[in-house]
Amino acid sequence: MTFDLFRLSEDHEDLRAAVRDLVADKITPHAASVDAESRFPREAYDALVAGDFHAAHVPSEYGGADADALAVCLIIEEVARGCASSSLIPAVNKLGSMPVLLAGSAELKAKYLPPVARGEAMFSYALSEREAGSDTASMRTRAVRDGDEWVLNGVKAWITNAGESEFYTVLAITDPDGRRGANATAFVVEKSDPGVTFGAPERKLGIKGSPTREVLLENVRIPDDRRIGAPGEGLKIALRTLDHTRITIGAQAVGIAQGALDVATAYVRERKQFGQRVADFQAIQFMLADMAISLEAARQLVYVAAAKSERGDADLTFFGAAAKCQASDTAMRITTDAVQLLGGAGYTQDFPVERMMRDAKITQIYEGTNQIQRLVAARSLLS
Repeated sequence: MTFDLFRLSEDHEDLRAAVRDLVADKITPHAASVDAESRFPREAYDALVAGDFHAAHVPSEYGGADADALAVCLIIEEVARGCASSSLIPAVNKLGSMPVLLAGSAELKAKYLPPVARGEAMFSYALSEREAGSDTASMRTRAVRDGDEWVLNGVKAWITNAGESEFYTVLAITDPDGRRGANATAFVVEKSDPGVTFGAPERKLGIKGSPTREVLLENVRIPDDRRIGAPGEGLKIALRTLDHTRITIGAQAVGIAQGALDVATAYVRERKQFGQRVADFQAIQFMLADMAISLEAARQLVYVAAAKSERGDADLTFFGAAAKCQASDTAMRITTDAVQLLGGAGYTQDFPVERMMRDAKITQIYEGTNQIQRLVAARSLLS
């Protein structure tokens, strides 16, 4: 009996190599300044657009590269290896536009996906609020129907790339007296819509090159044809979206961890103590081995989850949560160990591992905390 071992296709390997070269040349050299200056990585955006890696998930019928879920994860992983902030460009473009792909009308897709595919606009996702983070059903943003239009009021918090993106998927309560979890609706809001403004950038621990701001909605009037799906289906669409996009956060975490392992391995090969390379001490070798083993396990889980996303497997919810949870916990451990391996040098900004450790932390929090991921996984097992 013969069978094929699991492996990336030649096309996937070629894609990884192309993205890795682009990142080394155009993105990594700017990562430290992007972090230090807390500025949007414009160099990375331009490079990703030029390579058609900024929104590769968009189907070809809308001018996109039609990349599969695994290909998108490879792009995000390789970009995050050099600059986590920059990896949020392809990741958030997918997150913001996924509700449109899953439940939007043909007209909505035709209007909003081509500009994203061309690199003329980014697409953000506005679900969370200050008092409705993990408990999304408690959101206070409201949308009231007025003839063929909707009027939106509220404040969305922690919105990635807010102010830079032109388009936003916004969730709002449309039936305040309706059943909890079945009374919200999704809409596309444009940056240029009257009544849309943004709060001050959050002062964050990491991913400082990706602006995180409130989206303020004050009597924002939009036509009904910008509604995504039927009224009341917003949270269902949001959860379906996260099943697919949590995997991209796992890919980001894998990339951050790989970058930290690369730096730590190179450092201990060169650094000498007690007359020999630090890499020659068995205790250090054990640390490196544990880092590499846990990283590869997380990577394979992300890839399997990506394959399930592409197929739409019934167990995607479990695997999406598991991949995000495992990869982000792994990234936090590996980046912390990388700082330890560099000693005092690792604690300084002369080396990138301190930045990577700060960047890794958010992967345990956004798109659902890892405590929520464990609940999702457990409920999938028990259902």
